[in-house]
Order: sequence, then structure tokens, then C-alpha cells
Amino acid sequence: MSRNVYPLEAPLPPRRGLRDDVYDQVLDMLVGPGLPPGSRLSIDSVARALQVSPTPVREALVQLERTGLVTREIHKGYRVSPPISDGQLEALFDTRVILEGGAAELAANDAEKLVPLLEDALAEHRAAAERIQRASEHGDMPVGVLRDYFTADWAFHRLIFQSTYNPFLIDMSESISTRIHRMRQTVASGVSDAGYAVVEHAAIAAALPDGPQAAGDAMRDHIEKTRVRSRSDALARLH
Repeated sequence: MSRNVYPLEAPLPPRRGLRDDVYDQVLDMLVGPGLPPGSRLSIDSVARALQVSPTPVREALVQLERTGLVTREIHKGYRVSPPISDGQLEALFDTRVILEGGAAELAANDAEKLVPLLEDALAEHRAAAERIQRASEHGDMPVGVLRDYFTADWAFHRLIFQSTYNPFLIDMSESISTRIHRMRQTVASGVSDAGYAVVEHAAIAAALPDGPQAAGDAMRDHIEKTRVRSRSDALARLH
């Protein structure tokens, strides 16, 4: 992919408020084990559980409906979405291969600045993966540990998108991130492969200074390996 220069900086993260905190807490509920697919989501019940008014809960569910994590039925309210289908899973990974492979190629043009940031993000990802491993050994997986791992995992990918300095790719990355949440929710993916993901992220960071082709290939390799592991997780869940 040829070098492109965009006359802008990657956007700063917006200031967070109550609505963002409620969104994160509802998302925690959805990716945790307590709400299986098809569960009804009462706005008032969720608001009481979070000790907030119904308004930010309603706003959070409207946002989450766009991600596919929840569905709204007329006159019935919200439910946790049914499991992601095999076709949707494959389509999601096809999209990631195209978008993230291309993003890595563009980001390689700023490798000198990006790689130190990725190394810091990789250290956070590695530490979160170690906490996942310790929790698995004890047979308990707190929602907070899951959230921190998924956040650290995606932070690595987000840095690459931001380093393209392409506002359209950055916007698409946020849409992709929420779809990945749904995949993890319904396929039970993203925990068993934590160690592999850390190694593959390290390979991406190492490839960036070698140029766009090497960076794109490393990212596509990571996404394809994640695809294979997700298929395996989906089959294991059925059994």
C-alpha cells in the first residue's frame, strides 16, 4: 500500500461522563457469564442494579443495539442477542483481515513513533494475559479481569488504527471493536488464546519497521490465526 499523508492528527479520546461509565458497566454485564443469549434486559432493573436513573441505561442499550449485542422487540424491550452465526463470524474476520491488514500497512509509515507506543501497550496486554491465566488456574474468571484483558488487547489494535491518521479507518475501527465484543460474548472467544495473541502482537510490532508489506502480513497472520481459534472455541461451546 502506497504512503498517504492526511492533514490531521489522530483524535484525542473524548472526556468520559456518567453515560460512558454506565455503557461500560452494561457491557460488562453482557460479556460476563450471567446473561445468556435471549435474556430479557429490563431498563429499570438494570438501573437499580447500577444505582443510576433509567436514562443513561436506556441510552447505553440504544448504543449497544447498534453493535448487535442486544436486540429490541417492539412493546417488549431489550434482550441479549442470540449467538453469532457461523456466517457472521466469518464475515467479521473477512472484514478484519481487510481493514486491519491495510491499517497496519499505513501505520508502518510512522513506525518510528508507533513502535514504542505499541511496546507499552504490549506490556499491558501481557500483564492482563497473565492475570487471565492465573484466574483460569483457580477456576474463576471475574468480569473485571475479562474487561481489563479485552481492553488491553484492543488498545494495541486501536493504536495501529490511530497511526494511520485516516479518520474513516479510525471511525470504522470503533465499529469493529463492538462487533468483536459480540463475538467474544457468544463464542466464548478471546480468553483461551490470550498467550497466542500476545506473541502475535509482538510479531506485528517487530514487523512494522520492516515496512508496509511486512506489517500488513503480520497483522493478517494474527487475524487469520484468531479466526481459527475462534472456530475452535465455537465448536467447543457446542459440546
